[in-house]
Amino acid sequence: MKTLSIIILSYNVKKLLLDCLASIPKHLDWEVIVVDNASSDDSGTAVKHHFPFVAVAQNDKNLGFAAGNNVGIKKSVGQYILLLNPDTIVYPNTIETVLKYMQSHPKVGAATCRVELPDGSLDYSCHRHFPDPIGSFLHLIGLRHLSKYSSTHVPNAIHEIDALVGAFAMIRRTAGDQVSWLDEDYKFNGEDIDFCYKLKEKGWKVMYIPDVKTTHFKGSSVRAIPAGRRCWAVNSTDAMRLFYSKHLAAKYPFFVNWAVYLGIKVLEIFRTMGAYF
Repeated sequence: MKTLSIIILSYNVKKLLLDCLASIPKHLDWEVIVVDNASSDDSGTAVKHHFPFVAVAQNDKNLGFAAGNNVGIKKSVGQYILLLNPDTIVYPNTIETVLKYMQSHPKVGAATCRVELPDGSLDYSCHRHFPDPIGSFLHLIGLRHLSKYSSTHVPNAIHEIDALVGAFAMIRRTAGDQVSWLDEDYKFNGEDIDFCYKLKEKGWKVMYIPDVKTTHFKGSSVRAIPAGRRCWAVNSTDAMRLFYSKHLAAKYPFFVNWAVYLGIKVLEIFRTMGAYF
């Protein structure tokens, strides 16, 4: 068994994928698996040519984020799994630091680093609270600073969070096995929050480690999909609806649920309209 398995799910971002692989340090005790989600840009062949030590799993069709990553996880043998987006660049010691932290903290089921956008600002998706009706409403009407969902103030110290982002998610295999990994009802939104929610239900901690970082060229894979913006608009709100129905609806009265589902539908309409213009 390896110590770490790095799973990179890729779709039509060959250049970014090759840059990502080049940024990953080589360790004899690590394995790297690229899962190609039926790309049309010859990504798999390029990986085999430039990085022959990397295993490539070729999907016959685009399975989405959750199902695609689950393919790689099933093929992996590491005690820890790192889900890494192909549109990321990993900086020196980032993976090693997060891995060592998890090895020395057995109650941690998953951890992430500081994930930055190309301009150096924080990708707030790496440091999220779980959604709730009030916080989601504030987020919807533009009062993001009053909503706990995405924190605008992030302490520069290691601390526990609700949810990380799938762009850089290191997971203890025993924890992932316990919650059956990523829920394939989600396509390419919401599965990371759902996964962390299930970990917390089982008593695992999710940690944010800002001492090290990656850069995330966010949205690259979505832009590679035909009508990608519209797909994102629909899938993002579908994910909200799915998460709420799976984890929160039973906790609230029907009129709160009705208001939540109505709000999600309105948001879907506005996002879909925005995708056309």
